[in-house]
Amino acid sequence: MAKQKYYVVWKGREIGVFENWDECKSHIEGYQGAVYKSFTTKEAAIDAFGSNSSLYIGKVIFNSELSEKELQKIGSPILESISVDGAWNTSTGLIEYQGVYTRNKEIVFKQGPFYDGTNNVAEFLAIVHALAYCKSKEILLPIYSDSKNAISWVNAKKARTKLLHTSRNSILFELMSRAESWLKENKYESAVLKWETKAWGENPADFNRK
Repeated sequence: MAKQKYYVVWKGREIGVFENWDECKSHIEGYQGAVYKSFTTKEAAIDAFGSNSSLYIGKVIFNSELSEKELQKIGSPILESISVDGAWNTSTGLIEYQGVYTRNKEIVFKQGPFYDGTNNVAEFLAIVHALAYCKSKEILLPIYSDSKNAISWVNAKKARTKLLHTSRNSILFELMSRAESWLKENKYESAVLKWETKAWGENPADFNRK
């Protein structure tokens, strides 16, 4: 069942907060210069309507679709941590990854771009890089990733990729082999945790290319 959405109309035949698309549509369809946006909670919509539309139009505004009970169960992220993320350009096949301090988004490391990769490969390498970084610096920080696949690969100490070897991605296979060896040969205390995007918004290490 679809979640309830709320619609703010800042400029239209009638302005305000509306609880269904049909009503919103009747106030903006055919209205020149109509300004409107949807929100996932009534509270967020009311706050937005009382503010300037320029703060919301054309911008990604995170509104959790989870209930208060679900949010309380998940809790808040540990800010003293490292968050990692990968980026994959579907048209070029280029991948890269980075790690940042969760609290202030300061970049800890950044690698790539590499040819002919996948997002899962980038995410896997990012987690292992973060684990190795913490061990080398003798710091105990949890590692956040929003990729269930990459986390499962790390737990299995194996990059379970179906990526085909090409003349341009040999470095990626070398890096994956080194990462697998590191996981098998080293003990690490930093916990690898799932970044709960639905509750907390985008991973702080996100490349902001969506």
